[in-house]
Amino acid sequence: MRAFRSATNASAQMWLMLSAGLAMAPVPAAAQAEFYKGKAIDLVISTGVGGGLDANARVVARHLAGHIPGNPTIVPRNMPGAGHIRAANFVFNQAPKDGSVIATFIPIFVLAQVLDRSKSIQFDPANFNWLVSTSSSNTTVYVWHTSSVKSVEDATRREVLMGGTGVGSYTIMYPTVMNSVLGTRFKLVTGYQSTAEIGLAMERGEIEGRAGNNFNSLKAESGELLRAGKLRLITQIGLERDPEFPDLPLLTDFAKSEQDRQTLKLFSTDVVIGRPFVTSPGVPAERVALLRKAFDEMLNDTAYLEDSRKAGLDVTPVAGAKVQAIVADLVHTPADIVGRAKLAMEPKNVIERPN
Repeated sequence: MRAFRSATNASAQMWLMLSAGLAMAPVPAAAQAEFYKGKAIDLVISTGVGGGLDANARVVARHLAGHIPGNPTIVPRNMPGAGHIRAANFVFNQAPKDGSVIATFIPIFVLAQVLDRSKSIQFDPANFNWLVSTSSSNTTVYVWHTSSVKSVEDATRREVLMGGTGVGSYTIMYPTVMNSVLGTRFKLVTGYQSTAEIGLAMERGEIEGRAGNNFNSLKAESGELLRAGKLRLITQIGLERDPEFPDLPLLTDFAKSEQDRQTLKLFSTDVVIGRPFVTSPGVPAERVALLRKAFDEMLNDTAYLEDSRKAGLDVTPVAGAKVQAIVADLVHTPADIVGRAKLAMEPKNVIERPN
């Protein structure tokens, strides 16, 4: 009798294990195809129309659908505002949690959350589902060729007018941090509606330079100006020097102490995230895996690569799992470094652009 009960219990336990396994098994690809068939995926873009992020998103929109079972339509939707926080809030809180909304952001919003820069933040970057970064590129600080400033050291000797958009943007953040940590004398002129507008103001002589333009965007949008020597680069921001610009110093190279270096490194790390794509928290794991696989296939698609080349867009991908880990590390930055970084972010020399 005892042996029968043991056998019965063993059978019951085996059935429970099998049932649990079936419950946890991934949804078949056919079912995923049925989910996306005849549907549209909204692709939220955290900038306005124009610029590198928007151009990159629209190339992705043309090619990604062919690699998603069910071939959904992908509809780009620009949602600028609040230093990319508006779009991040929407995708985190309001977008459906089913994989029907994906988004691409300039990743400054990750630092905004780490440094508690905005009361409007309603998200945790580590809880997004990071799908991929289609390109990772160092960012830059530069001046117009007519400026007498030829280096970061020159910018510590006199006031330099720099154009800025929103308070949470890279155009404001990098000069502010450099002023605080390195003693540069950048004077920020805010109120420009876009980075394209900053570029025109620089050419008119209204300002001298700008910060926060990635090499991939710079080459795509202003390649001729760069080749003609009309843009004078004074530093690059990232963890390693760009292979095409090995002689241009990193921002961290100017640190005068280890504490300063750690502070500047914090502001250099999210550059590795590049041009990421995410979907909302709560999307089923198998659908996240499907979207990551679709991106991986697209990044090896010759048609996509050729379209990107024609648009002047770099394709230097970072896998979604790696981006997820980088973001998690940023979110858990030690408190003492966060404290120093917060002090470095306090703007001290800002004026509004004249009407």
